Amino acid sequence: MPGQRLFQSDPPADPSHLPDAVLGNSVKLDLSSFAISNAELDALRKFRAAANYIAAAMIFLKDDVLLERELTFDDIKPRLLGHWGTCPGLTLVYAHLNRIIKKTNLDSLLVVGPGHGAPAILSCLWLEDSISPFYPSYTRDRAGLTNLIKKFSVPGGFPSHINAETPGSIHEGGELGYAVAVSFGAALDNPHLVVTCVVGDGEAETGPTATAWHGYKFIDPAVSGAVLPIVHVNGFKISNRTIYGCMDDKELVALFCGYGYQPRIVKDLANIDRDLAASMEWALGEIARIQQAARSGKPIVKPRWPVIILRTPKGFSGPKELHGEYIEGSYRSHQVPLPNAKTDETELKTLQSWLASYGPRRLFCIDGDTDTPDGAPYPELLQIVPEIRDKRLGMRKEAYAAYQPLKVPAWKTLGVQKQSQASCMKTVGEFLKHVVTDNPTRFRIFSPDELESNKLGAVLEVTGRDMQWDVACRAQDGRIIEILSEHTCQGMLQGYTLTGRTGLFPSYEAFLGIVHTMMVQYSKFAKMSFETKWRQDVGSINYIETSTWARQEHNGFSHQNPGFIGAVLNLKPKIGRVYLPPDANCWLSTMAHCLRSRNYINLIVGSKQPTSVWLDPEEADRHCIAGASVWKFASVDEGVDPDVVLVGIGTEVTFEVIAAAALLRKQVPDLRVRVVNVTDLMILGPYGSHPHALSDDDFDTLFAVDRSIIINFHGYPLDVKGLVFGRPGVERMVIEGYREEGTTTTPFDMMLCNGTSRYHLAAAAVRAGALFNSKVSCVAHEAASYFMHRAAKDKEFIHVHGHDPDGMFDTPVFEKKN
Repeated sequence: MPGQRLFQSDPPADPSHLPDAVLGNSVKLDLSSFAISNAELDALRKFRAAANYIAAAMIFLKDDVLLERELTFDDIKPRLLGHWGTCPGLTLVYAHLNRIIKKTNLDSLLVVGPGHGAPAILSCLWLEDSISPFYPSYTRDRAGLTNLIKKFSVPGGFPSHINAETPGSIHEGGELGYAVAVSFGAALDNPHLVVTCVVGDGEAETGPTATAWHGYKFIDPAVSGAVLPIVHVNGFKISNRTIYGCMDDKELVALFCGYGYQPRIVKDLANIDRDLAASMEWALGEIARIQQAARSGKPIVKPRWPVIILRTPKGFSGPKELHGEYIEGSYRSHQVPLPNAKTDETELKTLQSWLASYGPRRLFCIDGDTDTPDGAPYPELLQIVPEIRDKRLGMRKEAYAAYQPLKVPAWKTLGVQKQSQASCMKTVGEFLKHVVTDNPTRFRIFSPDELESNKLGAVLEVTGRDMQWDVACRAQDGRIIEILSEHTCQGMLQGYTLTGRTGLFPSYEAFLGIVHTMMVQYSKFAKMSFETKWRQDVGSINYIETSTWARQEHNGFSHQNPGFIGAVLNLKPKIGRVYLPPDANCWLSTMAHCLRSRNYINLIVGSKQPTSVWLDPEEADRHCIAGASVWKFASVDEGVDPDVVLVGIGTEVTFEVIAAAALLRKQVPDLRVRVVNVTDLMILGPYGSHPHALSDDDFDTLFAVDRSIIINFHGYPLDVKGLVFGRPGVERMVIEGYREEGTTTTPFDMMLCNGTSRYHLAAAAVRAGALFNSKVSCVAHEAASYFMHRAAKDKEFIHVHGHDPDGMFDTPVFEKKN
């Protein structure tokens, strides 16, 4: 795709029509009086030069990694992969964080939004010697540097994006938009921690980032840490300008003041180290001032937190021009600025000059001496590196070894009486009250403004919402983050989880899909974490999916979408779990299990409306442990020798299965029905496809060997069809589920619309059973016709009267045979 034509490098934004007075809201500092020694400035410059050299070499070189001779084509990697443009800004921030950590003993994590700038972060990690403790072959000497450079973006080496293999990382850098929310999640309940978050100006264009700037409105400075956002405005994306790059200082100041920040603009390139050092000390001073006020019982109402806006050219310090086109300060430096260095003599010589400009012989000890190993950085550039290893950004325990297991309360005493009716969500809400009380600093609920609607309001009896800009909520250590942005909830949940705590994300079913790709990105981080030996366990990501299509009392077709189930089914089997508990007691068992679990993505789907309680607490626990079982109370002769198997997967559709079994017991008493409920969806897959998948023998024992299986599933039928693909005998399965039919209508009409009603199931069962039972075959057509007639009459009643027939959701009663 052709890029924009540029008339100058690093073009300035056109001036806005805002009054100059707006700039009075930005922070001004007297740099001339700022105290920083020449030795510190020299160390900062040399650290950055060394980091930038290594970052550039990682993209290009496979040999001569210290530039000890003229480069040849053979020294260049066959595939040039990486993103240079963001690297100089990242090394600049990293160097200054090191300095301030060493000077002030700061506890900080670094979250990198431009995660494609992995060369910058890896080079800094190598310089501070934070890689070798985790990867012994990356020592801080020639051998380790050679490994770092040669193996970057090749099989067996570090990938081109920051991921879970990167020490100090808690954020997958592959998809832009989530760094700010992740940072706020990490800061929650970590009062000692300042999470420094670099946000690229490309990422700043995303919707998730735009909303996440409000994260400080949910940070209680008395009990939580802080986020220091650094917005890196380098002006360009892959082939054109960024929005922030086209905004002048007044527009950026106005924007961030409106969000509630104090903006400090850093852009004096000639004095960039003095400028950024002073700005970071100012920012940390403001954070300390806000926190001290809150922690002394005198919180500042609507404090204006610091944000640093860093303006540097894209690809700063890289090649200036090539083939008559601007490189530095343009989109052409975004990825590989010299893409033909392997075959083009001009580009190879440009690379030689570029790398030599950093002065590698002044930065690295060539051949070694008495104090410095061969290839190691000289001590003077390491003067800014924190001496305490655990303070270094790559060694922070919060990023890889911070898991605090929840105290999960005993749930059986909260169980609901069997054969009563109860809301699964209200029952779980009572349980979560105890979870909140027992875990005052390690559990939070992240909810997109639907906690009460989803019937989980019981938790508000023991805690509150953590909305610091609301006089009714501030300074009360509320454990509920409620913001109408699924992206922000997901990002905060990720940051909270990856720094050792556990969270819960309840949502309307239809809107969990908004975070589909975020969840997938997280699962990739979780997969790599699981496979990275030095990373310890983390809590699971837990979703409650309710307000389902089956019971949309106030909403319509737009709120009917169970598609998130399929998204979780597609995850790696060792990560994804999907549960559909059929009643309140099964919900309690499942919820307790998920909160205890580690390293998973758990999706729990169910109803918020009152429904039948089929099992007592002990029975529910045994059922959930098994993942599925025969429900003898609803089966003929407790399920022995069935003619047909009816299967319910999901709260409301299981009710219809039980109602169908009761209807068949009365209308077709000779039909032998086995009723099975599945609560753990993953048992259905072919043996070996998932850790929970049943063996073929267990599958046949549960569902019978040669009988028709009629499955009533809460989600899209294709999800189950894909899941069971590969099982022997799938041709005997009939799978019903949501068919994309709906509107604002009654609960039973939704069942009728989607073919999941008791009548549809009974008709299918009698037709299937007739093939194995001669008595039933004599009445099958008559019975099936009667059931479908009942369906039509009930639909007619609903349309005339506007409600379901009376008693439609009374718990079915089974008449025993004489």
